Amino acid sequence: MIISSPSNIFYLTGCLIIPGERLLALYLNRDGSHKIFINDLFTVPEDIGVEKVRFSDSDDYLSILSSHIDHSTTLGVDKNFPARFLLPLMEKKAAADYVLASDCVDNERACKDAQEQGIMRKASEINDMAMKEFIKLIKPGVTERQVAEPMEKIYRRLGADGYSFPPLVAFGKNAAEGHHTPDDTPLKDGDCVLIDVGCRKDGYCSDMTRTFFYRSVSSHAKEVYGIVLKANRAAEAMIYPGVRFCDIDRTARDVIKKAGYGKEFTHRLGHSIGIEVHENGDVSSSNCDEIKPGMTFSIEPGIYVEGEVGVRIEDLVLVTETGCEVLNHDTKELKIIP
Repeated sequence: MIISSPSNIFYLTGCLIIPGERLLALYLNRDGSHKIFINDLFTVPEDIGVEKVRFSDSDDYLSILSSHIDHSTTLGVDKNFPARFLLPLMEKKAAADYVLASDCVDNERACKDAQEQGIMRKASEINDMAMKEFIKLIKPGVTERQVAEPMEKIYRRLGADGYSFPPLVAFGKNAAEGHHTPDDTPLKDGDCVLIDVGCRKDGYCSDMTRTFFYRSVSSHAKEVYGIVLKANRAAEAMIYPGVRFCDIDRTARDVIKKAGYGKEFTHRLGHSIGIEVHENGDVSSSNCDEIKPGMTFSIEPGIYVEGEVGVRIEDLVLVTETGCEVLNHDTKELKIIP
């Protein structure tokens, strides 16, 4: 198998390399003579557990890679292996056949070990602390962009290594877009304030969404918030090993449907998370897999009333042997920012 995903290579070797347009390939085979093919540009630790095969920009690196592959066997390839590398390898007849083989690594990554769980807790702890700082940025006349811009500095001051994704900040009707990019919209009295943020710590990601209201909240917005909070809590309450992802999604979705807002819940309930903010596997109606201890994923129901208000409440959860641990501890009770 050829593994090209920097995240998967980091998981397997502990070495994170961002290759840009250059080839990066970890070759695994049954006899254990694993090799990593890496450009001379990149510095890596002396011992990363596999043999290093170096090449320069001017080398025929795909021929070098092909020469190490058993041409008579089937070759597994990473789901994100670039076509600019795969197609020439196929032309060189580097293997007898090719199959998508990412699941074997993705499935291992899905269940975090004790060390990974500890890092995930720390990343979410920083996210909780950061949210308290972000609320202080909400002031009269401030724009979404002005709230989002200082967030990375705040994360780093609190001990994070940076974003896990660019922050989403949305005021008023912009929150109904779901994934709104912060712009120059100014804050107004009565606006909802949706903040969806995450940081990275020691190679692992956090993610959390909270929705607040500025100075006042309408009766309709208050109703919507209560429904979303009920859906969030109902889903988290049913998480334990053996439950199917699709049933967790249905539990939250049924709460929202019964309240009359089924069409306004426009996305899956959650996504898996770890080294990447969106990992393989999700909490959706189409995923019938059973959850297992060590899995981490988001629970983020939302209602988006076009032109008026958007509410999303998102936590990360860690599946335990007897249920789940909610990694976020920032309050979910309705909060009005004075």
